[in-house]
Amino acid sequence: MKPTALISKNLQLNYNNYSNNYSKNKGDSKALNGLSLTVPEGGITAILGSNGAGKTTFIKCALGLLQTNSGSLQVLGQPAGGKRLKQHVGAMMQGADLPDLLSAREHLTLVCSYYQNASPIAQLIEQCGLSDFVDKRYKTLSDGQKRRVQFAAAIAGRPKLIFLDEPTTGLDLKARQILWNTIRNLSQNGSTVILTTHYLADADALADHTIVINKGKTIAQGTTDNVRNIASGTVIRCQTYISQRTIKSLPTVKSVNTSGRLIDILCNDSNTTLKMLLELDPHLSDLTVSTPSLDQAFEQLLNNCSTTQGLTQ
Repeated sequence: MKPTALISKNLQLNYNNYSNNYSKNKGDSKALNGLSLTVPEGGITAILGSNGAGKTTFIKCALGLLQTNSGSLQVLGQPAGGKRLKQHVGAMMQGADLPDLLSAREHLTLVCSYYQNASPIAQLIEQCGLSDFVDKRYKTLSDGQKRRVQFAAAIAGRPKLIFLDEPTTGLDLKARQILWNTIRNLSQNGSTVILTTHYLADADALADHTIVINKGKTIAQGTTDNVRNIASGTVIRCQTYISQRTIKSLPTVKSVNTSGRLIDILCNDSNTTLKMLLELDPHLSDLTVSTPSLDQAFEQLLNNCSTTQGLTQ
């Protein structure tokens, strides 16, 4: 039997989850290789993966921009990309752009005209922080400002399902915070948000549910807390003159990464590791001990994906 990919059960959105299991070839390789995942109704789901993992391909298939080579794909009970579906789905794609000569206000006015229940233009301008440049031509805007206009266009139709592909790329800290707050409000008001991101801080701050894919396959999925907890052990952060090579050679250490002037050490025995570190560097400073972060869990998953397949909430 061919795999079937379903994103919800019907157009009325009386659904419990999204589930997918399908393949999409890209050249001689499979961008999606029997991808299987579950997205809960409502809330915010982050799809994580390295470059080439299949994140953008997944969204393009769900939007009907690409066709699967095997299996089938439905979104909200409709064929992907169907006309009725478009009234219920919004998308912001990485690398997408808008015509240069229209202003942000003109773009939003045009996009809103496509929807039966569009948001008021003034509300979109306020939600997305566009007031300072809403009447400037799109071509004169910075990359970050363009992303904010694209985001406003993606949510203009009050969609029940929103795909955001690398939504904070090019945004400064203030603009990122505005976008975060808007995404949270959309979720609280009943929209299901699916985002892909290279910024694991975005996923950690926003996502209720996290899915990790590698080479077109799901290697982990569950609540964000559960995925974070995959990186078993403890993180020691400190400032030290001990070389990374020496720290990596310690028997209790799993990985080492720098964070500015500080170093993060993932270990499986914090007491023993601290004792060895202090013997090597009695002047070790700025010491903290914590549980692993999402990015550390992500790194460990990619390094050990063969042993983490099938993780579920």
